[in-house]
Amino acid sequence: MAEDWENGGFGLYIHWPFCQAKCPYCDFNSHVVAQIDQKAWEAAYVSEIDRIGAETEGRVLRSVFFGGGTPSLMDPEVVDAVMTKIRSTWPVANAVEVTLEANPTSVEAGRFAGYRDAGVNRVSMGIQALNDADLKALGRLHSASEAMKAFDIARGVFDRVSFDLIYARQGQSAADWEAELRQALSMAVDHLSLYQLTIEDGTAFGDRYNAGKLRGLPDDDTAADMYLLTQDLCEDAGFAGYEVSNHARDGAESVHNRIYWRYGDYAGIGPGAHGRLTLGGQRYATETPLSPAGWLAQVRRTGSGESPREPLSVEDQFTEFLLMGLRLREGVDRRRFQDQWSDELLNNINNLEQLDMLKMDENHLAVTPTGRPVLNAVLRQLLEG
Repeated sequence: MAEDWENGGFGLYIHWPFCQAKCPYCDFNSHVVAQIDQKAWEAAYVSEIDRIGAETEGRVLRSVFFGGGTPSLMDPEVVDAVMTKIRSTWPVANAVEVTLEANPTSVEAGRFAGYRDAGVNRVSMGIQALNDADLKALGRLHSASEAMKAFDIARGVFDRVSFDLIYARQGQSAADWEAELRQALSMAVDHLSLYQLTIEDGTAFGDRYNAGKLRGLPDDDTAADMYLLTQDLCEDAGFAGYEVSNHARDGAESVHNRIYWRYGDYAGIGPGAHGRLTLGGQRYATETPLSPAGWLAQVRRTGSGESPREPLSVEDQFTEFLLMGLRLREGVDRRRFQDQWSDELLNNINNLEQLDMLKMDENHLAVTPTGRPVLNAVLRQLLEG
């Protein structure tokens, strides 16, 4: 499996770790600081592209994703310098997807035009809710009207615009979510990311929940109803759920995220960025220090922002391949993993097929609509032993 990364493609993830405020549900590597030396970050990103480019020379780059944090806090000149370096380092696919994440509070028409001129052709906006009370509860700095204005700006600059919403929020009923989702679908351009609120340890919400102070969360049955409602409404509106939490018009699926889910190779640059790279016949897991200051200093000092790489065993690769690929509606390509099957796995597949949790044909293994709401349980049973 270490040699088959081209079936998934090659992408680049660039992590911008800074935000204007830390949301209470967020467990991403994001930080609030008073000042940012944008030129220092530009130099570090360019240096890392040089280093990784030398190892992956000649690969066709299919996607670039500026994630965070809040990358719309980056100066457009920094994005331009990074994209210029990228284009001089790798052959770039004709239909390369270049995504930048944005928050409504940092959206300006001039700034967005600068990103477009630098080569960004897709924006993903963190709207999260469409009413002020829930935005406040989620710790967001923007209002619903500000979100709408930011979305209109983005839609006027970019052909491809996605936005995120969170459901199963405090005090939210299935009827509340249905009304909000219908509004979102009436706005949507080509892609929506719809996430169920999860309470993560180490976040402000996690601390409140553990102290018994995070009240009003929907129970499991209501949250499950919201998930099923989401699938039905999006399907009816032409936004098929091509992945557990992602919905798109036909042809507008995220190229970058599909590289992850189809188990391609991707380089991760920036503090806390992860990657998977196949080099010399060996697939490696890569990661970087979490501290922005620490990562920046390490790049300056050593010429590399990576922590020591971890070679992945064939067994680890196979497990990751299934864990990622079965999130997709299309499932995984049998041809890519048939040599890795064991009798035990085949037995588990047969058992889950009988329960209508998995389906298998000559070309694909996929989770059924019945199995998707309980995907984690399906994966555990599939891979046990």
